[in-house]
Amino acid sequence: MSGENNQVLVVECKDYNIELIKEKISAALKPLGGIESFVQENQTVLLKPNLLMAKKPEAGITTHPAVVQAIAELVGELGAEVIIADSPGGPFNKTVMKRVYQKTGMSQVAQVTTANLNWNFASQTKDSSDAKILNKLTVGQFIAEADVIINLPKFKTHGLTKMTGGVKNMFGAVPGLLKAEYHMKMPQIDNFSDALLDVALATKTSLTIVDGITAMEGEGPSSGDKFQLNRLVIGVNPLAVDVAMADIVGIKPQAVATIAAAERRGLTHNIDQIEYLGIETKLTEFKTPTIDSSAQLLDRRMPSFLARWIRKLVKPKPVFNDQRCIQCGACITGCPPQVISKTEEGVEADLEGCIRCFCCQELCPEDAVDIHRPLLGKLLFGE
Repeated sequence: MSGENNQVLVVECKDYNIELIKEKISAALKPLGGIESFVQENQTVLLKPNLLMAKKPEAGITTHPAVVQAIAELVGELGAEVIIADSPGGPFNKTVMKRVYQKTGMSQVAQVTTANLNWNFASQTKDSSDAKILNKLTVGQFIAEADVIINLPKFKTHGLTKMTGGVKNMFGAVPGLLKAEYHMKMPQIDNFSDALLDVALATKTSLTIVDGITAMEGEGPSSGDKFQLNRLVIGVNPLAVDVAMADIVGIKPQAVATIAAAERRGLTHNIDQIEYLGIETKLTEFKTPTIDSSAQLLDRRMPSFLARWIRKLVKPKPVFNDQRCIQCGACITGCPPQVISKTEEGVEADLEGCIRCFCCQELCPEDAVDIHRPLLGKLLFGE
């Protein structure tokens, strides 16, 4: 990513009218040579939206189908083959993806454009020379077979990394439940963020276009509140896009775990390195999640024996809302350390084994998992 084109185009777009989105994106890409500078005739172009779960577009959790359709039409007009693909956090198979495609509106996009939905669930492992953590990376074959990858994240906060954007969205290249394995092997935010950066570096996206028309603030990526941001954020370098995203909503870029990981490697991260070619208006009232930095901060501030004792008093924990829970088992299947189970009282987590990745909250389709932040943690760490 270092040394790449760091131009970021921040475009105002107030609704999901497809023709309006096409017009805005086409105009924004002119300084970069237009969409045709990224796509050639007969190439296989992968559109990689955020399809976190089978939720309707109105929920604000997934990339809106209007954005995907607009890009599919622009790319299709150039004579390229268009594939729409993502791998959500749970099982990755035809049954699951059929429901995801239908609920998120991707099936409709495929019906009205030349785009095809991905039904290839195979994977392959590749060496990653730029990696710090994942020297051997397993990705879906749909990633490996694409000539061009256009990254289409949803503008959202994230309970683990603070924000999810260009870098984090490419974690969807990792197939299904293997994501849980990675979470389990790297429970600390620093290491996990390095792994996310490894994935983004290895997948080599050509263009990132963030759906920030309706964004998500608060306890994202699935339990937050919708926020009418009215922005599309566009760039070649997904890391530069993430820096711009943070800046737009008043978040210090280094507070975003993936940007901090990039900083440790000496990759592009500073605001003054990013060239804005559109609206630069910043927001001051954008709610962010409280992330679990307490464990790492304790380890750095005090002896380990004392840190272990205090950590139990300050660490956040998942709380399952029995009124909203439908016992679907998504949290159980997607839990990396496998410490969630059904009981006579409902769903419970063994907190001794919980790694605080909050995949349970992220994957719950009913918003039935809340994260309880102890008062002492809030006082000590501003959480």
